Amino acid sequence: GGDLAARGVDVLLNPSASHFAFGKHEVRKRLVLEGSRAFGVAYVYANLLGNEAGRAIYDGGALIASLGELRAAGPRFGFYDQHVTCATVDVDATRTSGASRPRPFAAAEAAELVPVAFDFPPCDPSPVTVETADWEQGPHTKEEEFTRAVALGLHDYRRKSHSSGFVVSLSGGADSAATAALVATAFQLAAEDPDHARDAIRAGLCTAYQATRQSSQATRDAARQVAEALGAEHHEFEVDALVDGYLALGEQALGRPLAWETDDLALQNIQARSRAPSVWLLANVRRALLLATSNRSEAAVGYATMDGDTCGGLSPIAGIDKAFLLSWLGWMAEIGPEGLGPLPALSAVTALPPTAELRPADRDQTDESDLMPYPVLDAIERAAVRDRLAPREAFARLRADFPDRGPRTLGAWVVRFYRLFAINQWKRERYAPSFHLDDENLDPKTWWRFPILSGGFARELAALQAELDQLPADPE
Repeated sequence: GGDLAARGVDVLLNPSASHFAFGKHEVRKRLVLEGSRAFGVAYVYANLLGNEAGRAIYDGGALIASLGELRAAGPRFGFYDQHVTCATVDVDATRTSGASRPRPFAAAEAAELVPVAFDFPPCDPSPVTVETADWEQGPHTKEEEFTRAVALGLHDYRRKSHSSGFVVSLSGGADSAATAALVATAFQLAAEDPDHARDAIRAGLCTAYQATRQSSQATRDAARQVAEALGAEHHEFEVDALVDGYLALGEQALGRPLAWETDDLALQNIQARSRAPSVWLLANVRRALLLATSNRSEAAVGYATMDGDTCGGLSPIAGIDKAFLLSWLGWMAEIGPEGLGPLPALSAVTALPPTAELRPADRDQTDESDLMPYPVLDAIERAAVRDRLAPREAFARLRADFPDRGPRTLGAWVVRFYRLFAINQWKRERYAPSFHLDDENLDPKTWWRFPILSGGFARELAALQAELDQLPADPE
């Protein structure tokens, strides 16, 4: 930019492919405004729109600025092939302003500027046409950005993969409900005629609740209510016979019965895996995309069954943490995206504690009892992945961030996180492609590399555990 400005260029064009991330649009605005002011030019920024690479989502949002003032801003997350953003710029004023102050760049060697003729499309702009949507100025910008980014990503992925729609294994829990709601939102935002959106959802979204003897009536009802509210084609399958068949094979091979006291993890996983073939069958017959429903918090610690809840061709929420996802579901149930409104049926899901429902009911299984509170888990993940902190450094930060928690409890959670994170890289290597949404992505193909076989922070965790053993017991 400085080289072109020194050669007397009046209009600086920046065709960009800047992928979406939370808050990134504001960074782009500052770049464009400062560039127009520092270079003394009219600065025109055009960005890619849609899902062009599978994982990266581009949010559009053209910007035109002159002398540090925003003259026009185009819409973001549009479901159209192209959009023209126009502005009227006084080139003489730009030249005068640029000539009146020293440029911060050394003059480039003389070079001939070659004029290029260009026929601009019809445009009748007002003096300032900043098309900032209402949702970009409200208190729920992150929720809106997440909704619109994933919806656009799903829409383009379906369109460019020539798939007929989506299949979701709807468990009655938060993750699958969020995935199904995002699919329905994609059809709603893409519909040229809102009255036909429900027909598109019915044709393009198929859900299935797959019950075992561990499944509760509450999750069955929640799944049905969400599917009906979305307008999806919904099925209910009983898969105990499949589970029992696999158990019989295993017991025959082992020569002994399988029991919860000795085979807890295997008995949980076989239930989740027994649900995969039926939804794969639906997806194959419908020529649809099967969506995996695991989130980033689960990916971080491996709290997911390979070939169970991770099965699918696309994993749309694997780039977002569970704490935000739970908050987003509450927002969707009560407020919802600008122009679409809430989906109250999601309250049936948000009222239930997150649980895999893979152990007998009398064992009171919940995700957080298996792991730790999700806000704590996500705070440790940010410290470990985003900020590259060692276990003891993460522990020190957690003590400051969660003063109401006992230090021995916090330390135990830090030890658990780092151990699980290290041994579960092989699972993250096998996840279906996920969308990039912020700078904490765990996708090893595009963002976070980690050895499958590693020391597992053994020395650091041993040192931290030794420190924890010296602390007094946490108060009850």
